[in-house]
Amino acid sequence: MKIVVSPAKSLNLVRALPTDDHTMPHFLDKAQKLNKVLSKKKPKDLSELMNISDSLAQLNWERNQAFSVPFTPEKARPAVFAFNGDVYQGLDAYTLSTEKLAKLQDMLRILSGLYGILKPLDLMLPYRLEMGTSLKVGRKKNLYEFWKEELTRYLNDELHKDELFVNLASNEYFSAIDKKALKVPVVTPIFKDWKNDKLKVISFYAKRARGAMVRYILDEDIDSLEGLRGFDRDEYQFSQEHTLKENEPVFVR
Repeated sequence: MKIVVSPAKSLNLVRALPTDDHTMPHFLDKAQKLNKVLSKKKPKDLSELMNISDSLAQLNWERNQAFSVPFTPEKARPAVFAFNGDVYQGLDAYTLSTEKLAKLQDMLRILSGLYGILKPLDLMLPYRLEMGTSLKVGRKKNLYEFWKEELTRYLNDELHKDELFVNLASNEYFSAIDKKALKVPVVTPIFKDWKNDKLKVISFYAKRARGAMVRYILDEDIDSLEGLRGFDRDEYQFSQEHTLKENEPVFVR
């Protein structure tokens, strides 16, 4: 099985790491190329490009200037222990056993505007570059054009025939993959909550549920669509009634 998730804007760069193990990003050369473009932009340019505050623009200008290779554990941090958003709180990688962490390294892929794709233990420097950012790089007018062919090829090289491929990323990030060119079908779980007598996707809850589903897959050694439907964390339950497409199972609470 392979699973893709989105990164997170919020980072935790100080919590003690549960392991010394680390790997290097596959597309580090391309990250360097992107950073070369970003590092030429002033804080004001970053603020306008990313629609962020002046203080965030200043912080990320400093990060862009400090970017350098090679990455070392002293200055960089494994991705799954750096991202600190709702998905990663739902996953709670810090409490994984060594065995489960190795399995996570094998199955989970984190899509990234700067790094393209990251394995959980890939070292990364703190950054801010959402996939939807309209950053022109050479002849590529945005990050989707910059990454789509490369990321799709990378995933196809990793995927085996009939392997389960689970998309737990946001639309913004999964749009960087050419879904039609993938050699296996994509399973995209949907998480909905009842609110005011209506069933809705509520972003905060859905993000956390995506992380919880990754953890469920690890804890229960799930390897099939049927097993995936057994997800019952945080009071969610699979709903056949609300599932309109087999590969888009809907979970309701």
